[in-house]
Amino acid sequence: MNTLKSLITRYQLASLVILTLLLAVVLPLSLDIFRLNLVGKYLTYAFVAVGLVMVWGYGGVLSLGQGVFFGLGGYAMAMFLKLEASDPITTKIQSTPGIPDFMDWNQITELPLMWLPFKSFPLTLILVIAVPTLLAWIISYAMFKRRVGGVYFAIITQAVALIVTVLIIGQQGYTGGVNGMTDLKTLLGWDTRTDSAKYILYYVCVALLIASIVLCRWIQTSKLGTLLLAMRDKEDRVRFSGYDVSNFKVFTFCLAAGLSGIGGALFSLQVGFMSPSFVGIVPSIEMVIFAAVGGRMSLVGAVYGTLLVNAGKTLFSESFPDLWLFLMAGLFIGVTMAFPMGLAGLWESHIAPWWKNRRQALRDASVKTPSTGTPQQPPRIVDPAPGPDLGELPDGVSGQRV
Repeated sequence: MNTLKSLITRYQLASLVILTLLLAVVLPLSLDIFRLNLVGKYLTYAFVAVGLVMVWGYGGVLSLGQGVFFGLGGYAMAMFLKLEASDPITTKIQSTPGIPDFMDWNQITELPLMWLPFKSFPLTLILVIAVPTLLAWIISYAMFKRRVGGVYFAIITQAVALIVTVLIIGQQGYTGGVNGMTDLKTLLGWDTRTDSAKYILYYVCVALLIASIVLCRWIQTSKLGTLLLAMRDKEDRVRFSGYDVSNFKVFTFCLAAGLSGIGGALFSLQVGFMSPSFVGIVPSIEMVIFAAVGGRMSLVGAVYGTLLVNAGKTLFSESFPDLWLFLMAGLFIGVTMAFPMGLAGLWESHIAPWWKNRRQALRDASVKTPSTGTPQQPPRIVDPAPGPDLGELPDGVSGQRV
């Protein structure tokens, strides 16, 4: 029993089980397919937020360009889906059948070399993680080996997001330009627009998200996680202890990029398109806000933060179309100022202690009397003191004492 309790505490299994029940049971039973598909789209952003918990909360490295890796994973999956939708029979009205429509519009007569690997689905799954991770390794290795960090690294990641966005928009014949890649309908002949397909894709997203949280939590509880915390708080001390700090930063940054790529690929599958609007600076900063609202030190909190922010965005935009941006800004500012550690910090600092004290008070009250507050004692039965033996009394004389 003690071993089980220690495992639950060490890996935060209770909060993870509650999140799993919420995502896998409560929401599918309480929401229609349209709203559930929206939740599935929100959960694809949660992959980025979970990665930011690792690289920012534990690694101490703030990245403002995670949308790049989300977009690269999404474009990798979208390229495969677009090739499947561009078979010669479907595109027979084009001047060059068998290539995506935007290539035909830009007078490209054959499939570019960079598109050839995405004809294979297994290779596409590998590239969904490998392409964002490779770019993250190039950026982080070049920066961290030169001890570039802090606000400078954050600005550099913003610059990378801007550069990648400009490249995607500028190479319209190869990427679809500002319109992105649309009309993504099937996956290996399976129609992804049906209700049953949406349910399946939702549960696939939930399963992969929970697996990502378990992986990150395992890293946090390992020696590597301890070193990441030490590096965040006392980087010079870790370096003087003989560790190469830059390697730890590179690892966490690549891990966050790989998770973001998975989220982007699931986004393309569930939504059916991918555009450069998910790659730039603005979406990257929004993804940082997801982690900040949920708690940058909590993996489960990052998921709740993502759901809360996006649900608020949807609710405010539907109910107050002219004011929803101001309401969202007020939500961000209020949460950041009132709860600097996010929803997870609010739980740990206020709700959890209150609940613990409440349970302790109820236990104490159960062993006390309601009136005096003293422990209950069994009632004592006292025999009356015997009176004197008066013997036999004559008639007319009472044996009552005066």
